[in-house]
Amino acid sequence: MQKIIRLLFLPLALLASSAALAIIGPDTLARNTTNEVIQIVKQDDDIRNGRASKIYSVVETKILPHFDFQRMTKLAVARNWNTATPEQQDRLVDEFRALLVRTYAASLSSVAEYKVDFKPLRMAAGDTDVVVNSEVSKPGAPPITIDYRMEKMSDAWKVYDVMVDGVSLVTVYRNSFNSEVRKGGIDGLIETLSRRNQRK
Repeated sequence: MQKIIRLLFLPLALLASSAALAIIGPDTLARNTTNEVIQIVKQDDDIRNGRASKIYSVVETKILPHFDFQRMTKLAVARNWNTATPEQQDRLVDEFRALLVRTYAASLSSVAEYKVDFKPLRMAAGDTDVVVNSEVSKPGAPPITIDYRMEKMSDAWKVYDVMVDGVSLVTVYRNSFNSEVRKGGIDGLIETLSRRNQRK
């Protein structure tokens, strides 16, 4: 399971921020900002060598602003979300976000090894929920199909799920989270996430 999760997070690390003031299309956002992050990593020896402070800086400034952590957490917690209090929901979002940050950071240094090819976007006028398809490859390895599920918010498009060769990020976590809730309730899930986030 950990191997699947790591594969799911690699493409997330490729999708970074854009300086554009206007709302740009989801496929353009993905393409332009993926190239931006790859260039940053290629040009920074510290990042490629795993320097934590620089890696986390890129994650915080270039990646996190483009994800809807509230929706991602709600989808991952699934039916148990409605049984949580507002305070528990806030804790779940915070802990899940922290968990994703740690995994993004662990994958970022290898981004420069990959080539990303974005496919033509299938999107009708007025669509606010789309899938951006891409294929990620590197020498000596078979290509991986990556689909970004994105929604249009008031100010930008946001990622709320990623599928790698058909495997959904939120579904992978949903199975794990459901198991934790069965064992210890919502507080048990929060405690489990907190422990994971405290590991060095």
